[in-house]
Amino acid sequence: MRTVEEVEASDALIIPGGESTTIGKLMDRYGLLEPVKRHAAAGRPLLGTCAGMILMARQIEAAARDQPHLGVMDITVRRNAFGRQVESFETDLEFSRVDSGPVRAVFIRAPVITQVGPGVEVLASYEGRIVAAQQGRLLALAFHPELTDDLRVHQYFVSLAGQGAS
Repeated sequence: MRTVEEVEASDALIIPGGESTTIGKLMDRYGLLEPVKRHAAAGRPLLGTCAGMILMARQIEAAARDQPHLGVMDITVRRNAFGRQVESFETDLEFSRVDSGPVRAVFIRAPVITQVGPGVEVLASYEGRIVAAQQGRLLALAFHPELTDDLRVHQYFVSLAGQGAS
């Protein structure tokens, strides 16, 4: 998504990993924050992975005062909760919305969800920390499913796009 028109024409959106402050500032600069908020408010699917999860959160612990974010999901997140880049890792996770065994998860300077609101379902945890959650058709992941050959998480997200607005 690069333009307001592309956001408005999309059935579903993905906000990828990267640097959440930079992504948020670019979304603000190009006028994309409000269109993406409207997308989510309309019940259309939105997936945020890593930095995308941070941007979706209602609250970001210790966020910079000027960090733009969407605030569309009733979660609180902590950035870089697993440490620095050199402490990145892979693991298998039980993910409640996919069948056929654990999902391979790649964590890179990953955030965690520290609090969830009443309408949020926890989908996966690692060592007692929440790393995946869903609220309606909003899906937030602390890990990067795109870095594995396992398509089940993405297939689940695509299935959300096939459902009517909630």
